[in-house]
Amino acid sequence: MNIDGKPLVWLNAKRLRAHGTILAACLWSLYVWTLATPGLRDRNGNLKGTDFLHFYTLGSLAIEHRGTDLYDMSAQAALAAQRVPQSAGIRYLPLYPPHVSLFFAPLALLPYPVALALWWGYTTLVYGICCYSLWLACPRLREYGLLVAILAVAFPAFFHLIAWGQTSALALACFTVMFFLLREQREFAAGLVLGCLIFKPQLGLAAAAIFIGIGAWRILGGAALSAAVQLLGGVVYYGVEPLRRWFDLLRNIRAVMPLAEPKPYQTHCLRTFWSMLIPWPQFSFVLYLLSAIAILGLTIACWRKGSSAPLALRYSALLVATALVAPHLTVYDLVILAPAFLLLADWLLGQPSNSSTRWLGTLLYLIYALPLIGPLARWTHVQLSVIAMTASLYLIAQMSRAAGSEISGRTETSALRENAAPTRIRDA
Repeated sequence: MNIDGKPLVWLNAKRLRAHGTILAACLWSLYVWTLATPGLRDRNGNLKGTDFLHFYTLGSLAIEHRGTDLYDMSAQAALAAQRVPQSAGIRYLPLYPPHVSLFFAPLALLPYPVALALWWGYTTLVYGICCYSLWLACPRLREYGLLVAILAVAFPAFFHLIAWGQTSALALACFTVMFFLLREQREFAAGLVLGCLIFKPQLGLAAAAIFIGIGAWRILGGAALSAAVQLLGGVVYYGVEPLRRWFDLLRNIRAVMPLAEPKPYQTHCLRTFWSMLIPWPQFSFVLYLLSAIAILGLTIACWRKGSSAPLALRYSALLVATALVAPHLTVYDLVILAPAFLLLADWLLGQPSNSSTRWLGTLLYLIYALPLIGPLARWTHVQLSVIAMTASLYLIAQMSRAAGSEISGRTETSALRENAAPTRIRDA
């Protein structure tokens, strides 16, 4: 993605800035207009903050020490209607581990509108810090600060994150911090951060499989310790029963998944890609497993064979694989791809133009924008974003192996020259 416009004329900085500005203006002005109503219902009749009501209710349960109700939909609906009368009739499937409720307890002490405003502000701050930190780590993007900021604001996944009142900014923070720790070769600390994804375990599934595949035991040990400590915190506060019920829910997740995905066209992962395309659940699930194994195998090979390749490429492959393999990934979860966009753009700016780099630049553009037309999958039954992510992962893996081979070749040449130098001196 040469945003100077040389290899990819149509993806020049001016055009990207225009697209981002128009998109940001349309998305956010429409959202503000939708929210500009009296009361807590927007113009579409939805509760403002949507999913945040669930977290607000979990926090309320934590305050009242009602661990037995953490996985009781009826009890939570009744409590939500009591705390926020405008939410009467709204029900959520409780999927989060017990300790997550403790995180939201402070916000549940406040009136819902105040808590929602603070949560929006917190989410925006975390997202902004992550994007800014990654931009600083990308030297070739330094002169494009305004463009990066515009595209960050216009990112459809970020828009959905705010509109749904969801928690995916915390997952983005985990992946961002993990990148910097891996860059410093602090593997155990990176594992501790990876373990924090236990609050959304589907987002840690691919990383766990990849690190097992390459034998990164320090990372896995840190992740296991971190996850165990967090789950233990819930046990200390509530007792063992809520944790046991959460594990039971995970074991039966396929039976309740339709409740968690009332709008499957808003999901962007391999499982729902196949379930929308293939009308037979057992067959589509088998295709999901096979394609997920293939994606994980490709990414593991990328980390093994391209181990000397830039971390930016390998980590971007891990993030794309995370999105594809996750059994449940809604549009707002795509914010975890923000590091991949920045890292890959920075790397591509330093590469000569060829068909692979041009294709990857185009695919990044599509992955960024295609969630906007995700609802079309209601009729087409094809989620194009998943196809674009799969193609991009294939190219990233190819580039990682090529870059790793090139770096290894330069290292071997340098070593041969160093070893040959004394011989020349003796001959002289």
